[in-house]
Amino acid sequence: MLNLARLCVSLLICIYLCVVCLLQYKGMANLHVFEDWCGTSIAQLRKNLHYPLYPHNRTTVKKLAVSPSWTNYGLRIFGYIHPYTDGDFLFAVASDDNSEFWLSDDENPDNLKLRAYVGKTGREWTAPGEYGKYASQLSDLIPLQKNNKYFFELIHKQNDKGTDHVEVAWRLKQIGNGFSIIDSKFISLYTNESSLKAADVNHIPQTIASHVTRLQRSSQTPPLGVDMLRADPRDTFHQVPLLDRVRLQGVLPDCIYNPSYSIKGYPLMRYQGLQFVHLMYVYPNDYTRLTHMENDNKCFYQHEDKAPKNRLDEVKDKRPSLDGDEVKAVQRKRLKHPKHKADEAVYVLKDNPERALEDDNNIIIKHENVAHHLQITQHQHRNSSNNETNERKASVITTPSNKEYNSRWGHVNDVRKGMEIQDNAIHIEEVGEEGEEDDAWVNQGFSEDEDYELTNRAVYDVEVKWCQTFQAKPLDLHALRSDWIDLKCNVSGNLLLEESEALSVVEAFMKKLNQKYPRQFSLERIVNIEKKPDYSRGSRYLLELELLEASGRHLSLVQYIYVKRTEVWGSHKKQKAQGEELKLCNPYSFYWNPTAIVHFIIPVKNQARWVQQFISDMEEIYRTTGDQNFNVIITDYESSDMNIEQALQSSYLPRYQYLRLSGNFERSAGLQAGIDLITDDHSIVFLCDLHIHFPPGFIDTVRKHCVEGHMAFAPIVMRLNCGATPLEPDGYWEVNGFGLLGIYKSDLDSIGGMNTKEFTDRWGGEDWELLDRILQGGLEVARLYLRNFFHYFHSKRGMWNRQVLRNT
Repeated sequence: MLNLARLCVSLLICIYLCVVCLLQYKGMANLHVFEDWCGTSIAQLRKNLHYPLYPHNRTTVKKLAVSPSWTNYGLRIFGYIHPYTDGDFLFAVASDDNSEFWLSDDENPDNLKLRAYVGKTGREWTAPGEYGKYASQLSDLIPLQKNNKYFFELIHKQNDKGTDHVEVAWRLKQIGNGFSIIDSKFISLYTNESSLKAADVNHIPQTIASHVTRLQRSSQTPPLGVDMLRADPRDTFHQVPLLDRVRLQGVLPDCIYNPSYSIKGYPLMRYQGLQFVHLMYVYPNDYTRLTHMENDNKCFYQHEDKAPKNRLDEVKDKRPSLDGDEVKAVQRKRLKHPKHKADEAVYVLKDNPERALEDDNNIIIKHENVAHHLQITQHQHRNSSNNETNERKASVITTPSNKEYNSRWGHVNDVRKGMEIQDNAIHIEEVGEEGEEDDAWVNQGFSEDEDYELTNRAVYDVEVKWCQTFQAKPLDLHALRSDWIDLKCNVSGNLLLEESEALSVVEAFMKKLNQKYPRQFSLERIVNIEKKPDYSRGSRYLLELELLEASGRHLSLVQYIYVKRTEVWGSHKKQKAQGEELKLCNPYSFYWNPTAIVHFIIPVKNQARWVQQFISDMEEIYRTTGDQNFNVIITDYESSDMNIEQALQSSYLPRYQYLRLSGNFERSAGLQAGIDLITDDHSIVFLCDLHIHFPPGFIDTVRKHCVEGHMAFAPIVMRLNCGATPLEPDGYWEVNGFGLLGIYKSDLDSIGGMNTKEFTDRWGGEDWELLDRILQGGLEVARLYLRNFFHYFHSKRGMWNRQVLRNT
């Protein structure tokens, strides 16, 4: 009897715990938020670097209807649905912008199926509760049982416009039943995440709905026409075995290297060092010019004597000049807008038309694009005198001037705002043979108000000179640029070295190499040449050549050489004089160390998803290159969202160091604490950022451009725009930032390290201050736009020492 009693007590306890567990999970669903991500489609959300495992926030929701009143985010809601009865259910989803509703055949996430969705392209949206706008919003009938639970996943993407919302409703198939939103009585959590850290991700379901298929880089068709994404020998050059520097001894004589641009000991004003950093020239073209972003910044063309004609100029040139009373050219008048009346059509201009050609006071829009782009229905002009369709002779489409447009429409963000526009945005004048334009205006829904002042007038088509030809001289805009850093131009990319000069230097070097090693090496290809000009003494070149040894082995040659200035080989000389031999030499003590350890130092605080991504990226570099001579140093200001030290211990990194710091986040102090951990003065310090995407050969690139006692390296990073990715890289070059910096530990110590006194609880400006001291210490700073080197978009929301202002 005693054993039976104990068994009953144990059973009761189990039942109690099960009930408590059920109550703990019931009435909520898991909600994962991915903030600071632009775009409107679910496909765009899946491109987010952290999707689906590392959301910005993990919380719960009590019904399947969410409206945070926020912008540029994505949601992933998942859990279980509990039917209230047996039967065939119909599901519906509505959202602004796109959304997808997935439901499993049972409680297993592996059996998910896409049941309903709002859009795939990002242009689709609905009002709250509007379930009949698109056929895709409604599911097929799905048989469900009351005693079962069914795993579901709801994914939503919102941009920066409109009323954000997403909701899922259901109803039985019986006629007369209406849709109702699925509320707390019929949902439960997939798992309780309240006690988990942001770095704990093993519990998160990775389903067919959330699975991300990574885009693959294509050398033939780069996304968005970004030539920088095409395959380039530079990207894989680190895989070619390096020719030992010992074998290059005696190929060229040594020479003293003392560039004239050194400003050692020169007194600088604060932040004046920016004026003494110059760009280098590269060959061949590395396509770091962001041609796909030149609509946003056309600075590349500012040096032209005569800028190319814009589209309006071309239209003006082709416009005929017609004189006399008998024939007059089409006149465009600024049309006044009547006040909105109840029976008038209202057209909302959703976007500023990209195809618009601006004239002085009006915008002329190509007729064929109006109906689709501006949502205007055009009616065929009717001729009552016969049954034949009368050919439309011409259409003149006008809008208000820019000033009037801005004053009337500047407050309109989007049609989805639900704001009723009080004026007509577009007016269409159609002129037929009988001159029945008044009827045409009425048919279009426009008022016959006398303010329009419409009159009959002849309209003529412009004659196109199809056989017209022209002449154009070769235009090299790179040749018009200087090596000064233009802080206003963030799309231009590296300066280009002329081919004739590059080939002359390589030819002269190969001649010297073959003199020492006859028939041992042949030039396979020129991978990269970088030139740092010295206008008074000569120029330094970095040669990166792929050689073919007599044995058939491919070797990489990476060597700094110096070409002294002579009367025939000056700083501006295009090519050497006939029979003139270049004077090549090795700049004394100016050589790079291919085995130097590179220490990546990053101070962090509560950035779990970014820390994990950084560790993963560095692991990938190690897998790709096999390079063991780098070290990750993370200084941690008491992060509570993950155990960083444990993550490092579990990683595939060849070496790492971890230091826990206390107090508020201080970037300069955190960097200096990491620097102090380094014991080898002849290793390289790379002051890093957490939100960086590195190209595979980045570690070697840092080594090549850091020369102890001579040169530090500040690569220019491309900042990605909101919603952009390394494979779809909209963004701009960070031309004025020097926070990403490589320098030898001995050189950094000699100038005093980081300024931890002035830059304590703030950051921004500490990189320029450090640059001043580097230059005053006699070092130069190599400045290079670096292919496929990206800074991920992020806001400062939730970062470092920022606090959340509660919405009351």
